[in-house]
Amino acid sequence: MAELPPDIVALSFEDALTELDRIVRQLEEGRGKLDDAITAYERGAQLKIHCAAKLEEARARVDRIVLGPEGTVAVAAAEEIT
Repeated sequence: MAELPPDIVALSFEDALTELDRIVRQLEEGRGKLDDAITAYERGAQLKIHCAAKLEEARARVDRIVLGPEGTVAVAAAEEIT
């Protein structure tokens, strides 16, 4: 995976998605300078990578949740998952 800037790594999924949405709307408007648009596009690509990684982490956490026979909930260790 590409090395992401620390300010992006520190963002929650929701904050990163909000910023990505703002960048997309800004680029769709097509106003502003070309260099600014390229910089925004680069940041948007980094935010997309970050959001995808956060979603994968969440999916992995959900996959480890195990429902016991009496309705008890536990978290399986990663090596227990097949």
